[in-house]
Amino acid sequence: MVESCCAVKGPGYATPKEAQLGPREKIVYITAIYTGTGIEKPDYLATVDVDPESPTYSQIIHRLPVNHLSDELHHSGWNACSSCHTDVSVKRRFLVLPSLVSSRIYIIDTVTDPLKPTIHKVVEPEEIYDKTGLAFPHTAHCLANGDIMVSCMGDKEGRAEGSGFLLLDSKFNVKGRWEAEGNSPPFGYDFWYQPRHKTMISSSWGAPSAFTQGFNPAHVAEGLYGRHLFVYDWPGGKLKQTLDLGNTGLIPLEIRFLHDPDQATGYVGAALSSTMVRFFKKEDETWDHEVAISVPNLKVKNWILPEMPGLITDFLISLDDRFLYFSNWLHGDIRQYNIEDPSKPVLTGQVWVGGLFRKDSNVFVEKENGELWQSDVPDIKGRKLRGGPQMIQLSLDGKRLYASNSLFSSWDKQFYPELVKGGSHIVLIDVDNEKGGLSINESFFVDFGDEPDGPALAHEMRYPGGDCTSDIWI
Repeated sequence: MVESCCAVKGPGYATPKEAQLGPREKIVYITAIYTGTGIEKPDYLATVDVDPESPTYSQIIHRLPVNHLSDELHHSGWNACSSCHTDVSVKRRFLVLPSLVSSRIYIIDTVTDPLKPTIHKVVEPEEIYDKTGLAFPHTAHCLANGDIMVSCMGDKEGRAEGSGFLLLDSKFNVKGRWEAEGNSPPFGYDFWYQPRHKTMISSSWGAPSAFTQGFNPAHVAEGLYGRHLFVYDWPGGKLKQTLDLGNTGLIPLEIRFLHDPDQATGYVGAALSSTMVRFFKKEDETWDHEVAISVPNLKVKNWILPEMPGLITDFLISLDDRFLYFSNWLHGDIRQYNIEDPSKPVLTGQVWVGGLFRKDSNVFVEKENGELWQSDVPDIKGRKLRGGPQMIQLSLDGKRLYASNSLFSSWDKQFYPELVKGGSHIVLIDVDNEKGGLSINESFFVDFGDEPDGPALAHEMRYPGGDCTSDIWI
């Protein structure tokens, strides 16, 4: 059972509104990958200076290599967040860093020296599998009682039927599974809980045996990719409803509730269908879903298929629940929508920062009148942007949106081989968070192509004080 924290003031913020008034971000932690690139070096956690008053602004100022090869560091989460705000004994100190391929979990101390984090502990895959049968860990969220919950996408053979939810205690010992026996999902990926509605909802990427080899459309037809949301009783762990998203919800990835803990609605980004699906609780206490935003496939020339999906790979919601942002990894644009009416999002901003049909590429969009079109992607600080926008992170005040561009090493190699050769980068998008609007900040560019050990692939970002994709309010 998950109990409430119980003291006066601990990590994070009392409310999302209070979080918006938090300090400006000065550093960002981001996972950087050599796994799958041909460079035989460990993956690492990079510390990036994002303080415009600093002489090392827009530079990587520290690299923490992990102590194994071929981990594929991916997402990360905190040992404590705003869900423990009332517990004065708890501190947001450790970054929980799962390795998607090796199933190892690194615990990173970010407090002893925030600019130079260190490895505190390693949870080995053998311990995880022996005690739970789980492997391929993905999303980590702290719980209000001090435990850490990690979604796992399969068993060690990569079968999706082996997915479930790992529990670590506050000392990072393996406790077991979170879900009740017999209530494991057939696929795993991301999750978010909303305690006031006694609900946790998880999403479904695919079988690790399939997606780790790159994307094969035949695997979708073979049932190796997900199209469901799984609705659980919180904190009991019983699966109470399965939502079939159908062909308009293929490969649902990142999932977020609105930040207001009273709200019983949120969104999931369905990558292959290129839709934002809204889920919501009905009057009878059951949950339903609807397509809120749809990015049409584009008819293209000189690509592997006659039509190209946008491939929505990441999204987030501003802390005031007014704006939703997502990235189209293949098309190459980042979008901003006003969601003050959650059922009727309104497009308020769009910017092109990469993609497969950018000018100077050999891929073209064919319009209905037969005209050929390519997106106009600017250089930043004299550097050509590579790949497409992928993971995004928003400042607490909602005015700055950071975007990296690596999805997963085998998919990067398949769709953007020049990204693997040249390395990732981080760009900064200036946000009008009043009327809406996005514009590229031309003074900021972090290039992972210039790394000492060679070009690296950069993925998810975290601020030391928490952010809108790590913190949950209860």
